[in-house]
Amino acid sequence: MSNCLQSWPEPIVRVQGLSESGIREIPDRYVKRPSDRPCFKETTTLSSSSHLENIPLIDLENLNSSDESIRDETMELISKACREWGFFQVVNHGVSHELMANARSVWREFFHLPPEEKQKFANSPVTYEGYGSRLGVEKGGKLDWSDYFFLHYLPEPLRDYNKWPSLPITCRKIIGEYGQEVVKLGRKITNILSINLGLNENYLHTKFGGDNERGACLRVNFYPRCPQPDLTLGLSSHSDPGGMTLLLPDTDVPGLQVRRGDDWITVKPIPNAFIVNIGDQIQVLSNAIYKSIEHRVIVNSGQERVSLAFFYNPGGDILIQPAEELVTEDQPALYLPTTFNEYRAFIRTNGPRGKSQVESLKSPR
Repeated sequence: MSNCLQSWPEPIVRVQGLSESGIREIPDRYVKRPSDRPCFKETTTLSSSSHLENIPLIDLENLNSSDESIRDETMELISKACREWGFFQVVNHGVSHELMANARSVWREFFHLPPEEKQKFANSPVTYEGYGSRLGVEKGGKLDWSDYFFLHYLPEPLRDYNKWPSLPITCRKIIGEYGQEVVKLGRKITNILSINLGLNENYLHTKFGGDNERGACLRVNFYPRCPQPDLTLGLSSHSDPGGMTLLLPDTDVPGLQVRRGDDWITVKPIPNAFIVNIGDQIQVLSNAIYKSIEHRVIVNSGQERVSLAFFYNPGGDILIQPAEELVTEDQPALYLPTTFNEYRAFIRTNGPRGKSQVESLKSPR
């Protein structure tokens, strides 16, 4: 990382502290340009102008059916979701519902600890690991209305339990169990995507680095109540830089919006489901057969939100480029090769910037 990433360019302000101070107007640092603001005045937990359409819902238990047609239909539903949406929800995924609830609960407890306890885990832009309140190191840049906690889970040499919250006392144990189960789900879904792309079942797993080198990290997002939700965003529009994201949303307060053409669709979370979305690395590996999709988060004046984004990624030093099997004379390689570490340095430096990151990798014709 360059020297500019050693420290934040200005003092960090915790958004939760702003929210709890009782302010009625948000600071200018959080006011988005008119073109970037949510296009509604909040009246309910859902935008009255947002689409009612929801992202596809997939029952993974159907893949175990004795009926071949049901298995084939489910595989096709996943393929279609990856090609047309870049997002889908999965139920009957194998992760314990109790563990999911406990993970959400323990992180909500963390964010309601006294500020001095959370501050013990304050992060820096060197690795972003720990308790944070901004992405990007642009001095004077517009900020999002959220705090977060970011930690590494895989590969194991990067896993540092001392950087995980020590309170609540069950936090580290639950994080470990949750990570273990979601990694299994990530492996299962990458196998499915590989098959649907016409590749070897283990293709994506191998290209991610296999059991020893693949990456996984967790970003827990806390979106405090906001007095002017129509002027800001909890997370600005972006596509995820990694391989694939498995999101455990707050089912009580919708906030995730997915770009669908020129519209933004507010996702209605299904209880006990994960929201899965394609990241930029799978877009590159699939030679844009599967595309990462812009998404953002709106905030709420009456309720806070907590969501857990588990990023399932290639190893940081692995060169990522379009699969040779998917490159033809009619469909040449669309992207230049780069390592994931080089790639994600962009968002860590600049913050969320729509799809500009993956577009910058396009190979000159």
